[in-house]
Amino acid sequence: MPSAVRTTTRKPPPRPLAGVRPAERLCHATGALLILSGLAHLAVFAVDGGPWYGPVSWRKPVTFGLSFGLTLIAVTWVTSYLRLGERLRTVLLLVFAADCVVEVGGITVQAWRRVPSHLDLATPFDTAVSMTLAVGGGVLVVLLSVFAVVSFRRRPAGPVGMALAVRAGFAILLVALASGAAMIARGVVLARTGHQEAAYASTAPLKPLHGVSLHAVLVLPAVAWLLSRTAWSERARRRVMAAAVGCYAVAVAAAGAWAVFTY
Repeated sequence: MPSAVRTTTRKPPPRPLAGVRPAERLCHATGALLILSGLAHLAVFAVDGGPWYGPVSWRKPVTFGLSFGLTLIAVTWVTSYLRLGERLRTVLLLVFAADCVVEVGGITVQAWRRVPSHLDLATPFDTAVSMTLAVGGGVLVVLLSVFAVVSFRRRPAGPVGMALAVRAGFAILLVALASGAAMIARGVVLARTGHQEAAYASTAPLKPLHGVSLHAVLVLPAVAWLLSRTAWSERARRRVMAAAVGCYAVAVAAAGAWAVFTY
């Protein structure tokens, strides 16, 4: 009687990004390109020189490229913990990614033209760019507010402390959106009434608050994820996460106080 032939089936090695959906890959790639754009313009600044501060400088494509790239990647990752329909999340993320590209693209074009990107109503083209960036900012407010509301309506998934991190991150991000909207609104009013220089100067007090609160949605969930990699007890991780949120809130409050006293 012939002996039975025993066959074994080898499982294919897991792919590093097997669990990442196509829309998420696109958002990650777009965010990476925006970051590369920011770094490239940092090199341009090193070669070309010029002022770092002011309405016309290489600082803007650098900082906006880095900030929008990091924020796009962070939001794509963090929203995976939200209890949100996958189709709706995909649509929101794709619109968000497109808006990030428009914002960084408009700022970059104006930097190469050596004119201000925001609050510039000097020519029809400059006005169109400035208004596009303002409308794009409004779209960002709506999209990120939707994610924030979802995070508070239904408890986010994830390891211990992630729900607190995600909710706090989005709540603080709303502060960044509010301060950004305030800068644009105040600047547009001044620019349209003929106070162009005052319009540019009016954004300075709110910039620290805007910058600090913008990246809470990345920093706090990252802390929660790092804590999940430790052998600490759940109680210890919850306490550390609560302390991290408290420290970040203090930093935002300090930046807010600075804005009030210098406005």
